[in-house]
Amino acid sequence: MWKVIMSYLPYALITTFTPGPNNLMSLYSVSSVGWKKGSKVILGIFTGFMCLMLLVVLFCHELAKYLPEFVKYLKYIGAIYILWLAVHIAKSEPGEALERSINFRSGFVLAISNVKVILYLITIFTVYIIPSGANFYEMLLHGAFIIAISAVSWCMWGEAGSVLQRFLTRYYRPFNILMGILLAWCAVKILM
Repeated sequence: MWKVIMSYLPYALITTFTPGPNNLMSLYSVSSVGWKKGSKVILGIFTGFMCLMLLVVLFCHELAKYLPEFVKYLKYIGAIYILWLAVHIAKSEPGEALERSINFRSGFVLAISNVKVILYLITIFTVYIIPSGANFYEMLLHGAFIIAISAVSWCMWGEAGSVLQRFLTRYYRPFNILMGILLAWCAVKILM
């Protein structure tokens, strides 16, 4: 199991810790209203992400069980998605502040409707975990590990608040290019 985790860990860390809707919402919420009120959004994101994770595990497990040949080809789709994400991150500009209400519901809805997260989870399960021969319970363990990494990311972004936001605004170009290169490396490793 650790060998599989180590194979997807670079992709998971880069995708989880780079700016995205969940991370930016965590940053914005805590920097705007503090931890006490902002933590409601992070709890909503966490709950939505857990629900989404369970759905993706069930979907990928059933897909592998009934269409195992199709899963082999998903690694190419996953690699293409990771390359697209690498280019997108490398070229992206700093975003404007999120203007959403700061509550549990907004965090939950954001997490379960986040296309980046849906593709991220499907990619990890179909490219790394299912090909390793993982059973349903091992898939759930991997899911718990991914949830833990993600929760650390949301809390880190929340804690960093405006300090990290200023840093990324100032040095966004080199940071984004580095993240893009690392993601492209992950995509190449998938294809080899």
